[in-house]
Amino acid sequence: MNQTLPPLGEVIRRHRLSAVKSLGQHFLLDANLTGRIARSAAPLDQCEIIEIGPGPGGLTRALLLAGARHITAIERDPRAIAALQELGAVFPGRLTIVEGDAKAIDVAAITPAPRKIVANLPYNIATPLLLGWLKTVGSFESLTLMFQKEVAQRLVAPPGGKDYGRLSVMTQWSAVPQILFDIGPKAFVPRPKVTSTLVQITPRGEPPAPCRRDDLERVVAAAFGQRRKMLRAALKTLEVDALALLDRSGIDPTERAERLTIEQFAALARNFGDLKRPRAGD
Repeated sequence: MNQTLPPLGEVIRRHRLSAVKSLGQHFLLDANLTGRIARSAAPLDQCEIIEIGPGPGGLTRALLLAGARHITAIERDPRAIAALQELGAVFPGRLTIVEGDAKAIDVAAITPAPRKIVANLPYNIATPLLLGWLKTVGSFESLTLMFQKEVAQRLVAPPGGKDYGRLSVMTQWSAVPQILFDIGPKAFVPRPKVTSTLVQITPRGEPPAPCRRDDLERVVAAAFGQRRKMLRAALKTLEVDALALLDRSGIDPTERAERLTIEQFAALARNFGDLKRPRAGD
């Protein structure tokens, strides 16, 4: 490691960066693990790297040492800014720090293309952040992200099991998620109560079946909002006739959401759009 970089533990003590529970902070300090994450996102020298919630900068260091051309680090904890600025001074011109809430920032709008996101996401905002990025996932080369293991399993779950749900469908319709490796609680400070999993999400050129994203989101939310019910009941929350929607889509009304494929959800979304449009013009 670069000899000008002090140990992360020293940086945390000097800047009083004890983890804040309300921010979902769990610092990953093991240089071997942060280096492994950085290598998983390679190549790093051909695009802009966006990091969310860098904290004291453990993963940031690893990305810079692995050859990241330039990193935009978004951090809402003002205590961490000074620590990151010190890191930026060691790697001049390669680190831009943005103080703010990632949920309120369009990361694609503030960074040049091509771009990748690489982040150990705060647990409490990981899912809403991902759902937001998926809306414009084609803006990114890839997303290499740390989640709680149970969330990672939902991302890659196939139809038919308890892990398959709204997050599975919306992710897999627009991208290909792949589990890379797990990291146990002992690697973090403070230790979380769960195992973490690194996932790489690669945008699809085209969805496996066409439909409007807004319509897909509505159908999927309704279907899984009452996942134990048959679809003929679960889809009654939509402003169209549920039985007519299922009939047009070639889906058995007694099916349940967890058994439908991505293609079947896309068919429901297309027909939902067709059925609701005449009413919008009335």
